[in-house]
Amino acid sequence: MKYGLALHTTSSQLGLAISNFDTETRSQVWDLGRELSNVLHQHLADFISPQTWDAIAFIAVAQGPGSFTSTRIGLVTARTLGQQLKIPVFAFSSLAIFAWSIRDQVRINQLIAVQMSATKEQIYGAIYQISEQKKLITILPDSLLEPEEWQEKSAYFAPNENIFITPDHLGNNVSDLLNLAYQDWQAEIRPIWSEALPFYGM
Repeated sequence: MKYGLALHTTSSQLGLAISNFDTETRSQVWDLGRELSNVLHQHLADFISPQTWDAIAFIAVAQGPGSFTSTRIGLVTARTLGQQLKIPVFAFSSLAIFAWSIRDQVRINQLIAVQMSATKEQIYGAIYQISEQKKLITILPDSLLEPEEWQEKSAYFAPNENIFITPDHLGNNVSDLLNLAYQDWQAEIRPIWSEALPFYGM
């Protein structure tokens, strides 16, 4: 039986999730801070057991925005595994994953404006929508904006809607990341490892 594996490393948390989308699904989150780079591979090896790498059909990874170093570590790990195992690698925006995580809190077709703090008082912003088919649609892709620009764009695209601010800890959304990837997997989308690129917003 084949499994999907997700890695979310864009914050100080490491989030891992694995599922065969039938009888077994499990996830785990560690608050690692700067230790993430030192212990990621050991946690990953321990986590997938008793499954083996041969059982993994695809990998999902958060591509940022978020911590530069942590995001890079997650992407490099996912790309390396995808290349070695010859399996698809699905990369999703941290903002998109968060928007999908709150899907039960919003109305169908409601516009979801999501923001994350960046450096130099700038803002990462994006706008999404949950369709009637329960799919996540991108209305405004991830952008690095000045506060005034984001205010204008969110008011234009999603007037009268609340803005959702991402939490500091994003690893908790790893199961939502895996779910988004599985939707694409079911749609027979098969991205190769080299297409999984980070979004640093620079």
